[in-house]
Amino acid sequence: MDDSPETESVRDDATLDMGLDPAPQQAARDYQVLARKYRPASFEDMIGQDAMVRTLRNAFGAGRIAHAYMLTGVRGIGKTTTARLLARALNYETDEVHEPQIDLHPPGRHCEAIMTSRHPDVIEMDAASHTGVDEMRELLDGVRYAPVQARYKVYIVDEVHMLSGHSFNALLKTLEEPPPHVKFVFATTEIRKVPVTVLSRCQRFDLKRVDSPTLVAHLQGVCGKENANVGEDGLRLIARAAEGSVRDALSLLDQAIVQADEGQEVDAAAVRDMLGLADRARVLDLFEAAARGDAAAASKEIHEQYSYGADPLTILRDMLDYSHELSRAAALGDEADFDAAPDHAARLKELAGNLSQGQLSRIWQVLLKGHEEARIAPDPLAAAEMTILRLAVAAGLPSPEEAARRLAGEASGASAPPPPPPSGSGGAEARGSETRSGQSSGGGDQPVARLQMQPEEVDDGNDLPPAPNTLAEAVE
Repeated sequence: MDDSPETESVRDDATLDMGLDPAPQQAARDYQVLARKYRPASFEDMIGQDAMVRTLRNAFGAGRIAHAYMLTGVRGIGKTTTARLLARALNYETDEVHEPQIDLHPPGRHCEAIMTSRHPDVIEMDAASHTGVDEMRELLDGVRYAPVQARYKVYIVDEVHMLSGHSFNALLKTLEEPPPHVKFVFATTEIRKVPVTVLSRCQRFDLKRVDSPTLVAHLQGVCGKENANVGEDGLRLIARAAEGSVRDALSLLDQAIVQADEGQEVDAAAVRDMLGLADRARVLDLFEAAARGDAAAASKEIHEQYSYGADPLTILRDMLDYSHELSRAAALGDEADFDAAPDHAARLKELAGNLSQGQLSRIWQVLLKGHEEARIAPDPLAAAEMTILRLAVAAGLPSPEEAARRLAGEASGASAPPPPPPSGSGGAEARGSETRSGQSSGGGDQPVARLQMQPEEVDDGNDLPPAPNTLAEAVE
């Protein structure tokens, strides 16, 4: 193929004639998603994992470095990144530093190759695609060889719970007594599937979900570096949708940035449309209408939200969130803190003051049952609407506390049962006539009166006719 300058010039001219600018094409090829671009390069860059970083810093400072680590947590909170940072820390070396350490500034001579998965002494293995015992034995065959360049040979096994039982058995002996130049770092999202015999040989770290305020602050910092203009309410929606996952939050932010033209702000409405969420303010309107028993307004509101593209299941989930937040606010009182805009938080506090704990508990149960029904119903909208109507009907019922008070009042105001008749056969006949009259008149106090009789007054059945001995006697 001719790559002479003349040919390249003709190619560029042809590209321009097609209406394409080669510069944006090159930019598109060079673009790196935010989740990779802002992957932590040191332990100080990690957010929300202060306990783990503090423990590792103290362990490395004291020289108490374990031979195997188990990292667990939900997706996208930094398990693989932490494993690579551990490999860097174990093999950290500069002209002045020749021992493992957590502080990775400036980068050591092995750092770049480790972070890009190109170092010969840091072996990364995806257990999901290498589950067999033969592959594990092949991996362990290299354990006895010394590292080529670095201080330690580090084995990073991602999604370790996917290994087969035979693979775990093959790993046990080496994991218990590895050579001094070998370290293992395991990562998993399902720690319960890892055999306890493996867990007992590892130092375990549970990476936590990142709370919404911390995640919003992190996203604001990324927006500043990217010159992106995303409103705080929109970032709060992204943080809530990410469910504590930093990678998910950055991926959603990557998508949200392009929801508006360059230079314009991406507001909460645009983010909500992108995520397919219902308007939280309108969901709160729906919640309030159902809670005060306005079935017509609640039915109209859920249909309007559905017409704007809101998913019925999402609406019910948001209402469950409100039920939980309001119950928590009712329990904590003034100490309650809502993760919402000030005006929205004020509405929630006011609503929490108008509903009792018993009412909120009943609302939670109805919504939870309705969500299960809507998930399997052929028409989720119909199932969600029936749930809302049930809430509206339940709003007219007395609260559990009020119902208990009414029952207690009725019990205390009830008339005392008549005194029992005198004992004897006449008393038995009187009791029989009273029982028959009570049954004919539908009186409900006879069982209570009978329970209040003295033991000697209870009819022992002696006045009943004897049982027939033969079928003929029974017919007669």
